[in-house]
This record gives sequence, structure tokens and C-alpha cells, in this order.
Amino acid sequence: MNGLFGAEYGLPNGFVYYPNLITPQEEADLCTAIAKFALHPLIFQGYEAKRKVASFGHDWNFQTRTLTKGKEIPKEFDSLIAKVAMKLCLPNRQFAELLLTEYPVGSVINWHRDAPPFDVIAGISLLSDCVFRFRPYDKKQQNRKAIISFPLERRSLYVINGESRTAWEHSISAIKQNRFSITLRTLK
Repeated sequence: MNGLFGAEYGLPNGFVYYPNLITPQEEADLCTAIAKFALHPLIFQGYEAKRKVASFGHDWNFQTRTLTKGKEIPKEFDSLIAKVAMKLCLPNRQFAELLLTEYPVGSVINWHRDAPPFDVIAGISLLSDCVFRFRPYDKKQQNRKAIISFPLERRSLYVINGESRTAWEHSISAIKQNRFSITLRTLK
């Protein structure tokens, strides 16, 4: 990771963390905006995941493994997109997908790499902290000692890019409080 936390946690290159990207008031406003949208259960490989989602912009279908253009990204998220784009030195329009996710207590995100058509992944946690984990994607390198855990604080931004995106997979441990996340993705 570039920045203050890399040496302390030994995080993969390309993972960047920006604590306190948004204020408590911005977090409350984003939660209010999310409440306006109908989130539906995520179906992943034929199973209903323990989370609800709504996707805007481009959307990856896990069943058919296809990328389609969906509903426009809602204007309610323009200021957040602008703030993230500024941090990453990207034009706002480069974010092709906005994914809203609601995680109930006890839900996890299992080990994975994000869908193939996407490139830079940027996420913001709302309402609660969580534990973000990395492990090598190469099965031969996977063992308990290879797992890197990192505390991801609410209102902070994480970015998965480069080696952290291609040579590693990530997961999130079971959460202790309800959590929302907003994920922004660019296309390759």
C-alpha cells in the first residue's frame, strides 16, 4: 500500500487507504440517499448472498458472466464521485459502476477478485468499521500466514488497483454492526 499504513500492515502494492474521506454529516446524507433505492438480494453462483445490492451504470451479471449498461448513476452520489475522483486524479466520468450494498450483522464477503471487466475498485464503508483481508490469488501461496488483515474504518476510502487487484484476492470478515458500502469501479 502506498502511504502511511503499508509498512505497518504489509499490504499489497496498489492498495491505498484514505481515512476519514467523508464527514459524519456526509455519511448521514449518503445513508439517506441509499434508503431511496430498492436494494435486492444478491444472487451469486445460484445462491442468495447475505446482502442486498443495487447497481448503477455498468452491471456485471454473475450468472451469465456478462457486462451490461444499466440505470444511470443517480445524481445523489455526484459529490462523492467527485471527491473520490479528485483523490485518484481521475475524471468523474471514468467511474462506470456504482454499487450500493447493505450488509446485515454477521454477513461476510468471501474470498474473491472483482469481476474481470473492471479495473480500479474504490469503496467507502458507512455505519460501521470492518476487517478487510488479502491473500495471494495463487493457490500455491495461500496459507494462514499469507493472510493480511487491515481495519477498515467507516467513512474511509480504500482503493484496490494494480497488483492488489490482480495478484491478490480480498474478503471481509463477519461484520458486527449493520453496514452499507458504496463501491465505484472503472472499466479496463
